[in-house]
Amino acid sequence: MNGAGEPIGVVGAGAWGTALAQMLASDGRPVLLWAREPEVADEINTERCNRRFLPSAVLAEPIRATADLNALRGLAVLLMVTPAQHLAATLGQLAPQGGDIVLCAKGIEAATGRTMADAAREAAPRAALAVLSGPTFAHEVAAGLPAAATLACAGGEAQWARLAPAIARPAFRPYYSDDVIGAEIGGAVKNVLAIACGVVDGLGLGLSARAALISRGFAEMQRFGLAMGARAETLAGLSGLGDLVLTCSSQASRNFALGAALGQGARAEALLAERATVAEGAFTAPVLAALAQARGVAMPITDAVAALLRGEATARDMAAHLLARPLRAEAAHG
Repeated sequence: MNGAGEPIGVVGAGAWGTALAQMLASDGRPVLLWAREPEVADEINTERCNRRFLPSAVLAEPIRATADLNALRGLAVLLMVTPAQHLAATLGQLAPQGGDIVLCAKGIEAATGRTMADAAREAAPRAALAVLSGPTFAHEVAAGLPAAATLACAGGEAQWARLAPAIARPAFRPYYSDDVIGAEIGGAVKNVLAIACGVVDGLGLGLSARAALISRGFAEMQRFGLAMGARAETLAGLSGLGDLVLTCSSQASRNFALGAALGQGARAEALLAERATVAEGAFTAPVLAALAQARGVAMPITDAVAALLRGEATARDMAAHLLARPLRAEAAHG
């Protein structure tokens, strides 16, 4: 039991932020959870639930929610679980002067092409950064089901020694890495590939086609990751291949569900406008495709998803384009 002591701060009370708060509070550790919506904070405090974002969970008593971001300033450990496109602005508003900041959003800034770590370094230059990423569904983690993730520490083993005891729980096991860019690339790319797999599912193309897409998608992740300085073993681990397999295999994935709806004929613009929760891959796909092109990295699946989201191709056009790729050796680029 960690019991009482300084709270761990969780910034963002969406499904994943709420699930992380629930996991962290499971041994009695106090957790301070920031919600952008005051009504969500009130509901968590008074009714021990978050009906909007994680309706399945009865939230633990050590969780206290607040709509005042300043209340988290000065905490030694902060988990940033805002949507990727809002992370830098939220962190800039919080203006932490030090401590450990664990980045839990998976994506690339659409406007700048920055990874979450690059954005966080500018917004909080005095903080020690880490990335938590892996094959996890919010409702399962909140329910106490076993899960594991990569905890990539920019501060190396000294930072790991601080953070691992704060984050690890009997049903949640972090694994150490110092490959921050590798953990980030895996989490960002898999969201885009999950949209593609959802499209295949929505079109009714079968499990064999999905397995082929996962395999070729992983090749794209490796090519891009290595070009960005990631290590191959990180991309083949929990935050890369592990997360890819999970996210590409279930309607519980928001990105997969978005792709499935696109495959069934829905328009991307309408789907994104009506969703309360964020499918990060929809924002990441265009900027990922541009970054890959600038580095000369072939990513045909990512390109196809970006074209579909822009309305430049239909789901069937996308599938036909990928099936018509040139015949070549499996190890060949593209």
